[in-house]
Amino acid sequence: MGRDQEARLYVVVAAGIAPAAVGTLLASAPIAALLIAADGSPLDAGRTKPLVELVQARGIAALIEADAALARTLRADGVHVPWSKDIVARYEEAREILGGRFIVGADAGRLRDDAMTLGEAGADYVGFGIPAHVEDRESARARQLDLVAWWGEIFEPPCVAFDVDTVEEGARLARKGADFVALKAPPVGELGRWAQEAAHALAAEEDVA
Repeated sequence: MGRDQEARLYVVVAAGIAPAAVGTLLASAPIAALLIAADGSPLDAGRTKPLVELVQARGIAALIEADAALARTLRADGVHVPWSKDIVARYEEAREILGGRFIVGADAGRLRDDAMTLGEAGADYVGFGIPAHVEDRESARARQLDLVAWWGEIFEPPCVAFDVDTVEEGARLARKGADFVALKAPPVGELGRWAQEAAHALAAEEDVA
């Protein structure tokens, strides 16, 4: 399946990441958005604000996971609403808090009905992830590929692939038509090289080996 434009890299980092490491990521490769996610404890303004400011200073969208009120307080670019059984209600709550000037994206998981409802409700992007409780991960990966291809053929809001474990999986999702691929930055290692390899893989015309 072809695509009109390259998939873009959407990086997920744990809130405890050092600002210097974020700076390395942002300077190494073209990144469309950076999501600051909880790392076992609730997000708080003290450690999240410096990351938001650093990301925004480079002209990149800084998003907060789940906490729309915190996103508003920190003047982040928006919020990502993770998958839940009541994802539509959670999206609507986040939109009510943030209004129309902020990005509000949501993960529809594996459900087409929820994805379509989110799109109709005005979500700035619709995500397809693999909920943690799913045991058959291989089948879930195949379904995720199908959902991404289906969405890209029919709907206008951008599609983000979530819960992507490897750069290689991200490349396959990009080939299927994902507008953005969300990859978790590794906790250790050469973050700059990782970001370069991820961006290169998403831009490649064929799957990486």
